[in-house]
Amino acid sequence: MSASVKPALQGVLPVLHTPLTDSGLIDRETLQREIEWAFQTGADGVVVAMVSEILRLGYHGRKQLAELVCEVAKDRGSIVISVGAESIPEALDFAQHAELLGASAVMAIPPVATSLSARASCDYFSAIAASISIPLIVQDASGYVGASIDLSVYLELLEQFGSERIYFKPEASPLGPNLSKLRDATKGEARIFEGSGGINLVDCYRRGIVGTMPGTDLLDGIVALWQALVARDDDRIYELSLPICGLVALQLQAGLDGFLAIEKYLLQKRGLFPNTLQIQPTAWQIDAETQAEVDRLFARMQAAL
Repeated sequence: MSASVKPALQGVLPVLHTPLTDSGLIDRETLQREIEWAFQTGADGVVVAMVSEILRLGYHGRKQLAELVCEVAKDRGSIVISVGAESIPEALDFAQHAELLGASAVMAIPPVATSLSARASCDYFSAIAASISIPLIVQDASGYVGASIDLSVYLELLEQFGSERIYFKPEASPLGPNLSKLRDATKGEARIFEGSGGINLVDCYRRGIVGTMPGTDLLDGIVALWQALVARDDDRIYELSLPICGLVALQLQAGLDGFLAIEKYLLQKRGLFPNTLQIQPTAWQIDAETQAEVDRLFARMQAAL
């Protein structure tokens, strides 16, 4: 298929959290409020990804969330829908559904139930990219789920589809050096997003990323930090980045569940979410002492803004 004529993906694209009603359904009204706030705060688009709880939403829940997000965010910025699945047929189903809804791009992690070889990984991502005409963002989420993606996979996909069709979101540690390896191996051609929640944003920006995908909870801080990075205002950069890094360090201690618990807490604290409900089961909940430290760091970020 020929590539769709859409603006290049770039800038600050926050990953949406999925608000839930007391009965466990997607809270449409709160989701709309979250999306409205994201664009008002300066987001260049929105993303459905790991902290949207897609691994726990199930097949129909994932499709419903994609439909709601595309309906509300339509024509206001980039829309990225995560489509990674345990099988190629299901991933293609999600990807083609997202394109039909009007998504700007899809993003995919490898299957999480099995560790694929480089050849199998490349075949998986190639099948997704070939099934749609919008870009695919290849995501390595091995910091908290799945296995890392070999550099050779990135290079083959870029050669096969080109930089307008394939973007990258490498998250394997060490993030900065790995990002530079990808940049250098592609002679700067690779278009790379950072996805560390903001803790590595300053370092990654200086290595040549085109954008970042933080959680929605710290969006005002991340937007201001991105603007400071563009302006090369070091005093402003570190005034903002230090409390952001402190907050994300607390989230990282419990992996994906740490991000979910603290980010939903902050969205409730902001008045955007009526509750902090997550799809169960989860392995970690925020305790009183963690919450107190989150409050202190959040206050410092707000003071910097």
